Amino acid sequence: MPIYKEVHLETDYEFILSQDYDKHYGSCIAHQVHELQDIHDRFGGMPETYTLMNTQISQLWFEDGQLDYNDISKQLGIDIVSISAIRLKPGNTIPLHRDTFHKIKMLHPDDERPRVRANINIEDWKTGHIIQYDDKVITGWKQGDGHLWDSAIEHLGANCGMESKYSLQVSGFLIN
Repeated sequence: MPIYKEVHLETDYEFILSQDYDKHYGSCIAHQVHELQDIHDRFGGMPETYTLMNTQISQLWFEDGQLDYNDISKQLGIDIVSISAIRLKPGNTIPLHRDTFHKIKMLHPDDERPRVRANINIEDWKTGHIIQYDDKVITGWKQGDGHLWDSAIEHLGANCGMESKYSLQVSGFLIN
C-alpha cells in the first residue's frame, strides 16, 4: 500500500531562502534516464525535448544544526537522514519520477523501515508553480504545506511561472 499524506512544517524558511543557490547547478534527469526507465518506457522512452538545460535544479544540503532536525522530525514524523532545498528556475521542470532513496539505501542498506520523503513548499504558491501526483495537480499552497510519500508515488514538479520555485526535501524513515 503506497504511503501518502499531506503535511505542514513550521521552520526558519528565511534562513533556507537566504542561501546561495547559484553555487550548485545540475539536471534532475541526469540519473532519472537510467534509474527510472520503467516509467519512461510506458511513454515510449524519455522524450528528447527534456534536456539538461530545461530540467536544471539548484540543490543545497543542510546538516543538523543548520536546521533543527529534531523539531522537523517531530513535526513530520520522519527519522531524518537528509534535508535539502531545491530551486527550480522559471521554464524548468522535474519530469515524472518516483523517489528512489539512493542515499538512504547506501547509508542504511539493512534498515527495513518505510523510506519516505516530505516535499515542503518554502514559499506561498506563485503563478505557474505546479506539483502533480497521480491525477492531482496541486497549486495554491501556503508556505510550509507539503506532501509526504514513499517510492510508490510518481510525481512531477514544474515552473511555468516567472519566479523561482523553492522546495524542501526531508528524507528518511517513517516513524509509526
